[in-house]
Amino acid sequence: MVSLFDILGPTMVGPSSSHTAGACRLALLARAILGQTPERARIVLHGSFAATGEGHGTERAIVGGLIGLQPDDLRLRHAFAEGEAAGLEWEFERTDLGEEAHPNTTIFELTAGDETVTVRGASVGGGRVEVSDVDGFAVALGGDYNTLVLMAHDEPGTIAAVTRTLSDHDVNLATMRVDRTGRHKDALMTIEADQAIPEEAIEAIKSFPWLRWIRRVDRVS
Repeated sequence: MVSLFDILGPTMVGPSSSHTAGACRLALLARAILGQTPERARIVLHGSFAATGEGHGTERAIVGGLIGLQPDDLRLRHAFAEGEAAGLEWEFERTDLGEEAHPNTTIFELTAGDETVTVRGASVGGGRVEVSDVDGFAVALGGDYNTLVLMAHDEPGTIAAVTRTLSDHDVNLATMRVDRTGRHKDALMTIEADQAIPEEAIEAIKSFPWLRWIRRVDRVS
């Protein structure tokens, strides 16, 4: 099925839905997974992003997204100045991740204080994106749902406790994925929901002793 969004594309600052709007959305998702605006960012560009991104404003869009600018924010045109004003330090690198990687793939290595995260994702066309990896864990996040990303110690009952807490706060789950490094080691949960996830639910999950960290990734426009 083809939607009107697919035909017209997203509301955005141009010139390219994939190289500009998609790049900005990827950066917004990476920022949300970190949980705050990064202080330092190393951004690796692959394929078409590496070859033609400069002309399409990809680098400006990424810097803008990392400081919270939306794809339709006119300040994206001056994102480097906005990034400097926000205290962000960044560097871009270009690489070849091989033929298996999507041509619009980006890897973010973000740091803020003691928090660090590595996020890999791609702009897959029409402004749509997919985050495929968080700190080495396989995920599938597109920013189309309100999402929780949480790291927990793998113990019996962790999934049930999280889903029960969300149910108690009237949150309807759309998708859920769990990936782990091994039995009784670290497990990463990604949960997409049909509605905004209330802060009360997140605070309740934070009380569980096996939780490492939790991030709310609100739907990206």
